[in-house]
Amino acid sequence: MEKSSELERGLNQRHIEMIAIGGCIGTGLFMGSGKTISLAGPGIIFIYAITGLILYFVMRAMGELLLHNLSYKSFVDFSEDILGPTAGFFVGWSYWFVWIVAAIAEIIAITGYISFWFPDLPNWISAVGLILLLLTLNLLTVKAFGELEFWMAIIKVVAIVGLIVLGLYLCVTGFVSPGGVHAKVSNLWSYGGFMPHGVSGLLAGLQMTIFAFAGMEIIGTMMAETKNPKVMLPDAIHKIPMRIMIFYVGTIIVLMMVTPWTDISPNESPFVGMFSLIGMASAASLVNLVVISSATSSSNSGIYATSRMLYGLAKQHHAPAVFGKLSAFKIPSGGIFLGTGLILSATVLLTTTQSMMSAFEIVSSVAAIIFIFIWSMILLAYLAYCRRLPQAHDESEYKMPLSKVMPYVAFIFFAIVLYALTLSEDTRVALYVLPIWFALLGVLYWLKTHRSAHQKTLVANFREKVIAQKVAAKEYRARSR
Repeated sequence: MEKSSELERGLNQRHIEMIAIGGCIGTGLFMGSGKTISLAGPGIIFIYAITGLILYFVMRAMGELLLHNLSYKSFVDFSEDILGPTAGFFVGWSYWFVWIVAAIAEIIAITGYISFWFPDLPNWISAVGLILLLLTLNLLTVKAFGELEFWMAIIKVVAIVGLIVLGLYLCVTGFVSPGGVHAKVSNLWSYGGFMPHGVSGLLAGLQMTIFAFAGMEIIGTMMAETKNPKVMLPDAIHKIPMRIMIFYVGTIIVLMMVTPWTDISPNESPFVGMFSLIGMASAASLVNLVVISSATSSSNSGIYATSRMLYGLAKQHHAPAVFGKLSAFKIPSGGIFLGTGLILSATVLLTTTQSMMSAFEIVSSVAAIIFIFIWSMILLAYLAYCRRLPQAHDESEYKMPLSKVMPYVAFIFFAIVLYALTLSEDTRVALYVLPIWFALLGVLYWLKTHRSAHQKTLVANFREKVIAQKVAAKEYRARSR
């Protein structure tokens, strides 16, 4: 079988639909929501709703840019085209890095889920076994990846819908657990009100909330492997608000109606804990299986995203050429091997930190900060596009609503999140990672540009293009008056 130089368009509508759903449901919800609930109480409902609304507009900006030029294979491409080669280098490598970090967080979480059944099994053994399984799965065709994610996402959806229905049934029937816990709607406000810890509690819960929504933008990395991006991408983005209301807000409301938020442990999955608390041990084991499949799906998506991002970086001459080569199955296998190798570092964290949850919080905090950078760069590219290509924006078939206001609202929200990260010693450490990472990228980019005549040509061409776009924008606005 001959090797191809182009990715295969093997993902169809149902794959994109379920991968988009999978991107909205991950370990941040299944595992991290326990920590967030303990910090914010029922106020987590507002946090999820506001964060979801902000990120919906970020996805709308991304969608308009990707559909503006179908030659864009991801948001890294439009970042480079609109903001310049430096932006493409920083965004691409940061997205690659953040998915390595996020996948490590997922692996750490999975070891915690497995210890629910096998408390004496060393965490590193389950981590290594899972990583080897994911390596094997990702070396298959992209269609096989899509099928795997499709069925794993269905498991997530069925489990969450089932949990919501069961929770509502328990509340309606007035279920009382063996421990005396009464399932009722008033549990939402009977233990200190909706905001028992005030604004400080809401701020403390923001970090894990951001991580919970991380991965939503993965649909923007699939443009090169989708069969009909002009239909699939808008459809997937349009459904984000409803998914947030059902899978995040709806699920959390039901959890806190069945189990008072004061009884939810910050150190374990509240989904498993809910069934254990009400005396349904077998159901708790079933839910544990579901959250393991969810975290496995997220890790799988992480390996997919890192390999495709590295492939794109190689094609843009931002990474070694070896990562731009495809296997006989049209898979960037070099990036897959590198990603899974780095994710093995999860086993080191598991053996050097005091608890699984502390390791998870450290890694998820780092991921949250870098995802904020990625989303901010998408918005900066969008603002530059609106300013320099006003005609394209005015004629767009998928124009972002409230485009003159929402990017700045999102920036303010992201600034609040960064401020919130400084309030806790556990999350403050993660703030030091970003400048170190940028310093490393800056050194690598400086070395690259000073050695590469091709890179100097790219920069010069970009500057000429920006000047031409600004002149054309002035002429267009003058004609439009």
